[in-house]
Amino acid sequence: MRNSRIFIALIALAAVTFACSTSKKKTPETLKDAFQGKFYIGTAMNEWQITGEDSAAVGVIKSQFDAIVPENCMKSEEIQPQEGEFDFSLADQFVDFGEANNKFITGHCLIWHSQAPKWFFTDAEGNDVSREVMIERMKNHIYTVVGRYKGRIKGWDVVNEAFLEDGSWRESKFYQIVGKDFIKLAFQFAHEADPDAELYYNDYNEWYPGRRDAVVQMVRDLKAEGIRIDGIGMQGHIGMDGPSIDEYEKAIEAYAGEGMKVMITELDMSILPQPRQDVGADISTSFEYQQQLNPYTAGVPHNEMELWDNRMLDFFQLFLKHSDVISRVTLWGVSDATSWKNDFPVHGRTDYPLLFDRDYQPKSIVAKLINEANQPENIN
Repeated sequence: MRNSRIFIALIALAAVTFACSTSKKKTPETLKDAFQGKFYIGTAMNEWQITGEDSAAVGVIKSQFDAIVPENCMKSEEIQPQEGEFDFSLADQFVDFGEANNKFITGHCLIWHSQAPKWFFTDAEGNDVSREVMIERMKNHIYTVVGRYKGRIKGWDVVNEAFLEDGSWRESKFYQIVGKDFIKLAFQFAHEADPDAELYYNDYNEWYPGRRDAVVQMVRDLKAEGIRIDGIGMQGHIGMDGPSIDEYEKAIEAYAGEGMKVMITELDMSILPQPRQDVGADISTSFEYQQQLNPYTAGVPHNEMELWDNRMLDFFQLFLKHSDVISRVTLWGVSDATSWKNDFPVHGRTDYPLLFDRDYQPKSIVAKLINEANQPENIN
């Protein structure tokens, strides 16, 4: 009898020990698991990934990220190359992929001066259209695109890059023809097309005080007129020399102070020297190739890669600090192999701006980010 009691007690103790061990939270092994409950961690998808041709990238996207945005296939020149002729073939595949794989889907972007078809702004003779015609074209484009994905795409980059670093208006065709109201009208049309979708303004170098203050004022003006705007996308095209963490944080706090969700929308960090310190993300910018601007064609020395890791980790520590207002952090691409930074602002360079290498393997920073997200102070 005594032996039976001991045996039962041992079984009970083993059961309790097993229950305690299995109840402990398992250390996350992927980015999306590590940042779950803090913010979405996302990536941009290019054509070859959307169609499945780049199967290695697709595997990374499925396993590591829980949010996606299209790199190009929803920009106006791609989706409406001729007036009234919409091509949704690639965009449909993108949205289908997101739904099938339970991703938070963002549409990018509705109104942008760049990568827009020429017909959008001109009449049959090549002259600028009237304000009324321009507004009608904006409305038709937004209604058609947003309406097609109503209830499926969760948020839209409605307007992209409307201001300059000093806070002045970009002299885009939208601004020249419609005036300042083009932003208000774009957000109004997007909300009418899908009242439940989140609506964002997206820009680069938003840590510049002039542009930051202009965006804040835009938010205040829209809200004063009863126009819905839910968040600000901060394009995270950063380098080794700038911006500073303090500059970036001030912008986050400024936008959050206006009641906005903050999203880091196009994160990549070039390790290469810049031809000029004031280079932004305007895709029309280009500099002549020079060998000294392309020093790592055979790989990055270990000490330089550690510096890159440390700076990227600093930014993610900032994002975690403000995870109460940051809803998403999206890398602008999956792998160094397909990053636009290999050709911007100098064509033909070898850059290393993303979290996965040219063979789609996680770089050393990935384990560091997962570990940082799992620190006691960052566990929800």
